[in-house]
Amino acid sequence: MSSHHANPQALLNDATRSLIERVHRAGRPPMAAMTPEQAREFYDMGGPMLDLQPAPKVDRVEDFHIAARDGYAMSVRLYAPQSPQALPTLLYLHGGGFTVGSLTTHDVLCRQLSRQGHCAVVSLDYRLAPEYRFPTAVNDSWDALNWLHLQGQTRGLDTSRLAVGGDSAGGTLAAVCALMARDAGMSLCLQLLFYPGTVARQSTASHHTFAAGFMLDKQTVDWFFGHYIADADRDDWRFAPMNAPDHSGLAPAWIGLAECDPLVDEGVQYADTLRMAGVPVDLDIYKGVVHGFITMGRAIPDALQAHADAGRALQHAFES
Repeated sequence: MSSHHANPQALLNDATRSLIERVHRAGRPPMAAMTPEQAREFYDMGGPMLDLQPAPKVDRVEDFHIAARDGYAMSVRLYAPQSPQALPTLLYLHGGGFTVGSLTTHDVLCRQLSRQGHCAVVSLDYRLAPEYRFPTAVNDSWDALNWLHLQGQTRGLDTSRLAVGGDSAGGTLAAVCALMARDAGMSLCLQLLFYPGTVARQSTASHHTFAAGFMLDKQTVDWFFGHYIADADRDDWRFAPMNAPDHSGLAPAWIGLAECDPLVDEGVQYADTLRMAGVPVDLDIYKGVVHGFITMGRAIPDALQAHADAGRALQHAFES
């Protein structure tokens, strides 16, 4: 893997290097220097500035609520093309280290996945840390998937063709939901994982190689997990899906990774783990880009390729 590279900065492509230089020049404080509230506000405002503008058009966008197991009303946003038939549906779980991120930060991505995948996308505003620590985000995600399975037809969705997906922390949640779905006897067409976190401790080579200067710094990762997870819970497979005792019988996976990302090695390891368990895996590694690139389509054109690849994977999974 390139994570052992002597000069990792040399791996960056021009668009990504230029973006990192602009961010560096702007001198913004790191998230780890902010309160969670400040970080959320900063990400909600700043994140979309790097994404496609104007937002891609989708025929149908609806906001509504679904109830979590404790009665909490979770906000969701449904994106769908016009269709006379019930649509196959992707439950999308946004990234943000379990601490930041919202329906706003991943609006463009969900529009793209709906357009490219010719499917409905339901984006979930699960509860965030530190107000809600592990395993609330897991429970919220699973409750939303269950709701889609049991009630999705009330929104014109095809509950027999469901997929789950997410990026970063949302990729972790999606991988966990795929494990829970298998255990519950719920059939999923696909798990769509953009650079998911999959291990209990951040000790892979890529975590050292890309620890600073590649958008997602080690101090930010530590800040996220400090808010979300107690040390005693780190080995729980609902935080580290690599630790699940059995990966056989899971939904097929499409995994999209960024080459210059602290999480790249654990993404590759998870792909290998799934393959060894007999799960069909399609793995794409995007060269020269960093963690978070799929929501930076305006700054990093490779995002558009990743959207198209993920859309194709969704279409193929829903048709087969």
